[in-house]
Parts: sequence; structure tokens; C-alpha cells
Amino acid sequence: MFEFGIKDAIDILLVALLLYYAWRLMKSSGSLNIFYGILVFVVTWIVVSQMLEMKLLGSIFDKLVSVGVIALIILFQEEIRRFFLTLGSQRRLHFITRFFVKRKAGTDQEHLDQQLMRIVLACDNMSKNMVGALIILEREMSLSDIIKSGEMIDANISTELIKNIFFKNSPLHDGAMIISHNRIMAAGCILPVSHNLNIPKELGLRHRAALGITSQSDAIAIIVSEETGAISVAQGGEFHLRLASNELESYLINALK
Repeated sequence: MFEFGIKDAIDILLVALLLYYAWRLMKSSGSLNIFYGILVFVVTWIVVSQMLEMKLLGSIFDKLVSVGVIALIILFQEEIRRFFLTLGSQRRLHFITRFFVKRKAGTDQEHLDQQLMRIVLACDNMSKNMVGALIILEREMSLSDIIKSGEMIDANISTELIKNIFFKNSPLHDGAMIISHNRIMAAGCILPVSHNLNIPKELGLRHRAALGITSQSDAIAIIVSEETGAISVAQGGEFHLRLASNELESYLINALK
């Protein structure tokens, strides 16, 4: 007689969570069709080998699975890398330690709010003047390789400095600015470009670069469109388009708490 206990329920829940996370990774990288194909293959393999007990066809599927795992690791190495980086990031460990570690002092939060306000003011000004910009806020995952691709600045966050870097005649105008540890670390940086086919056609290269870096890290990207002046945010491989300056401020404060 089949028995269904709490351990079986937990098992099903964990598998469902794993599939959901894999679906999110595939969606952010524009590989949903591959995910659905893998899902169909796995279900067919289980039916053939476990339920119907077809030995010959089952053995063929077994061989394909063993080779397919290696192929998937090669094909989705960036997504797998991001999964383990996210899993091991300090932010994930906060869930365990937050009840035992004191929260940041109010002065630290005030300092963060001031830094964010300078970024928001710069974005608002650039939006009104139709100046394009791409600002990346580093979080737990290091962006040291990205920083090395640009010009080192290592300066305090300043509204005027941000505006000058993205001024249309500036040599660093077309690259990305990286903000790390509450400092402008570099500008003119080169980002990985997303090839997701679901990105709206009206969004340009800055948006594709923002989606690319946020799909591979936990960074937050702020984009100011040079064509429309619209302010957008990318995080976790997803866009939040056409934000007002107050909406941008609220989003950043909530995301960086």
C-alpha cells in the first residue's frame, strides 16, 4: 500500500522549488524552450524506465542522461555559476543570522540614504536633459573583473561627478559606471550583453547590458535612456521600466536594506 508522509511532501516541495529556480534562470537567459525540452525528456525517461520498465529504451535514455548532464554544464556554465554564487552569498546567510546579529545603526542607514539620493538626483537630472547613463550598484557578488575593464576612479559618490562622467562629450559616456562599497570605483566599463529575445525592441544596448550583468550577478543596474529620458532598473535579470525619481529612490532603499 502506498504511504504518503510528511517526508514525501517535503521532498516534492524541494523538487518544485528547484524546478522553479531553474525556470527563473532559464527565463532570465532567454532559454525557456530548452528548459521545457529538458523537462519533457526527463518525464519521458521516468515513464519509460520506471513505470513501463522498457529495458532497452530505458538503457538508451540512461546513456543520454549521463552524457547530457556534461553537455548542460558546458552549455549553462554561466547560469550554474550564478546559482552557486547566489547560494553562497552573504545575503543568503543573513536569513540564518539575522535573529542573532544586531541591525545596522541608524547612522549607517542615513549615510546609505544620502548616497542613494545623490545617485537619484543625478539620474533625474540626466533624464530631464536626455543624457544616457548606465550605473551598476555592486552588492554581495564581486564585480572586480568588470571594474578592471574600465577606467579606475575610486571617488566619493557625487551627483556632479556622475553627471560629468555621463556628459555626452565625455570619453566615458558610453560605458557603465560601477559603484562598489559606497564609492564610484570605475567608469567606461564593458558589460556582458544579454541575448534574450524577449527584450522589447525599443530598448537599446544599455538595457541589454543591464540585463546581462544582472542575470549573472546580484547587482542592480540603473539605466537612463538617451532617446526617451526614461529611468529604468534591472535586477535579477528583470526590468522595472519607466520609473519616476521618487519611485527609483524607494526601489533602491528597499532593495539595499
